[in-house]
Amino acid sequence: MRRMVTAALALLFVVGLLPALAPAPAAAQERVVKIAGTGAMSGVIRGFGVNSKAVFDMVVDEVNAAGGIKLADGTRAKIATTWLDERCNAEEGISVVRKLASEDWLVLIGPTCSNVAEPLFGILQRKVGDAGDSGLQFPIFTDTAIKPGLAKISEWAFRNVPHEPTMYTHLFKWLKEKHPDLKTVYGGVEKDFAHSNSNRGTMDAAAKAAGFEVMGWEEWLLADTEFSTQIGKMRRAKPDIVAISAHPFTTCGVLREMKRQGVKPKLMVGLTSTATLETMAGCGPEAEGLIIPSGFAPVTPEAKRVADIVAKKYKGNVDLHSAAVFENVLVLKRVIETSGVEAKPGTLQKDRQRVREGLAKVKEFDGLLGKVKRTEDRESVKPYVFAVAKNSDWAVLFDPR
Repeated sequence: MRRMVTAALALLFVVGLLPALAPAPAAAQERVVKIAGTGAMSGVIRGFGVNSKAVFDMVVDEVNAAGGIKLADGTRAKIATTWLDERCNAEEGISVVRKLASEDWLVLIGPTCSNVAEPLFGILQRKVGDAGDSGLQFPIFTDTAIKPGLAKISEWAFRNVPHEPTMYTHLFKWLKEKHPDLKTVYGGVEKDFAHSNSNRGTMDAAAKAAGFEVMGWEEWLLADTEFSTQIGKMRRAKPDIVAISAHPFTTCGVLREMKRQGVKPKLMVGLTSTATLETMAGCGPEAEGLIIPSGFAPVTPEAKRVADIVAKKYKGNVDLHSAAVFENVLVLKRVIETSGVEAKPGTLQKDRQRVREGLAKVKEFDGLLGKVKRTEDRESVKPYVFAVAKNSDWAVLFDPR
């Protein structure tokens, strides 16, 4: 009998402990805010995606280490992430985003390429609240795809990229003022890449507006490695300025061919996306003197800090594209904390709408180079500098901020 009583008491003791030993219910577990990223992690321009992911990882780690994001009910949530390769391919990019939108991801940062962003924005709902439009209702905050005007496609699309027409108009006007003796410009372009081809028109118009004579444009493809014919025509034209609307891979090929053929213009102007350390690694000596407007340079304490951490700890480079990732994550943190996001399984679509509405209300934020203003078309007006290739690195030639 004594044994039975003892056993019963022991059983009651264990049962009494069960509530304390049981795992916390799901509702009490730490909530997360799920932010996805996508970029070109393979192919000729994979460096842009690699750098964007490095900055993405860096800023998310800092936000989480500082306590994460404060949700509508006061709960602190950590950011959970994924990063997918869009391969700079429109079909791949659309497939990636359809997958993310069908899951529980709140918002997307990316993509890298304009030729992905343009059709990708096209599958989003064009106008918020249009019951006849079955497009995706999924907010996208782009950091790299820079072709002008893309955010107009959908009210779910937002971009934090420099405005190239503004920068190149200023650059060519400044060059004309500094070098009134220079008269002619000859250009070259990657004609099969949306950004490069679009910027040819930007450079052409800016040069003409500044009073330069544009002698012509040579063309090549993103994957080309042979440029002798195009550079031969430049050599015979003898322009004062050579303008190259191309990414690092073919820009380096063109610069090496210019050196081989003895083409020595008085000035060279490059594409915004080429103001990266990838260019310096590929053809630093040949790029000496190349001038490019850029939305990033380590000229503020915070810009220097971020660039240093990303390089040392995350093995990436901060440039005008990847710098925007840092800014975008912090803007999203601010929007999520002030727009009522709950981050619960049943609130996903409402939370996406809250993020979209919150982003649409942002009129200004702190960027790495200074204040970034927002337009009604969900684009950014960003500070910029004129960078110049010097001793296999980039230096600030002129700072108009």
